Amino acid sequence: MVLDDKSRAVIVAVQGGLPLVSRPYETMARSLGMDESEFLEYLQELIGLGVIKRFGVVVRHKELGYRANAMVVWDIPDEQVTEIGRVLGEFDCVTLCYRRARRLPLWPYNLFCMIHGKDRDTVRDRIEVITELTGLQAMRRDILFSARRFKQRGARYLDSQACGVVHG
Repeated sequence: MVLDDKSRAVIVAVQGGLPLVSRPYETMARSLGMDESEFLEYLQELIGLGVIKRFGVVVRHKELGYRANAMVVWDIPDEQVTEIGRVLGEFDCVTLCYRRARRLPLWPYNLFCMIHGKDRDTVRDRIEVITELTGLQAMRRDILFSARRFKQRGARYLDSQACGVVHG
């Protein structure tokens, strides 16, 4: 796919993160010599074409005082996983919830949810509350606490210096 200069500029702008202002798209649009509606049209088109696949927030939990996080992996019957995923995703302490294919025989889990807390005991308590409130006590699960944090950033689609494709 060949991108025009404005499309490339919009991609570079959003991959750098949204400014913390009341109208982030307007601010980014002005920096590119566009108005907000034009910027949003380009952004929507890039998302619609699948050029931009994900658009979301990267929260640096540690800086907010959350020192513990765990990925809870569940073995949920396939016919229930969509609904249970929706229910788990409604809990405030669940920051990610998504389905993945099982990798049998070693990995039976198909639903993943990330839970953050001030410490490991808080995270464990939250997992127990969620498990009881959702009736998932009989479902197989594992709790995988993070041991270290890696660089957190949003997706990169273009190199902002050369406006070329970034690999890796």
